Amino acid sequence: MPAIICKNCGKEVIAHSKQLCTTCYKRLLWKPKLRICERCKREKFHHAKGLCSGCYQSVFKLESNKAWNYKKYHNLDLEEYRKLTKKCVICGFDKVVDLHHLDENKNNNYEKNLIGLCPNHHRMIHNLEFRKEMRNILLEKGYVLPEDPKLDFSLN
Repeated sequence: MPAIICKNCGKEVIAHSKQLCTTCYKRLLWKPKLRICERCKREKFHHAKGLCSGCYQSVFKLESNKAWNYKKYHNLDLEEYRKLTKKCVICGFDKVVDLHHLDENKNNNYEKNLIGLCPNHHRMIHNLEFRKEMRNILLEKGYVLPEDPKLDFSLN
């Protein structure tokens, strides 16, 4: 395709349509069609396969998006994350398992600092009322936990 100068932005680009570059064409002239999404039944701009963009992402790209998030936020690949969150280390629940940092430093993603906890136990370990009980259970199971100054605090 011949190179042209875009009528809108003045850049030398490969011609798309109406003597505009692709970016300017999409911004100025292209109007996506509104359709009823087959999944969520809302009238949204059509993306692909009869779905809006949000439904398309959740149907076809969910696993790759999860893998990207695990890598970005925890510096873990998908297999390592799944291994750590296979089951709760306290009760063995395996349906929904969260990743917990033993030292509560979200930037310390060393494998020995990460364990899988079900949402119930994860909430309990962050609650001061149940914290000591949960830490004792983890210590009995052989996990190395850092000192917790919040447990030793007293107003007396």
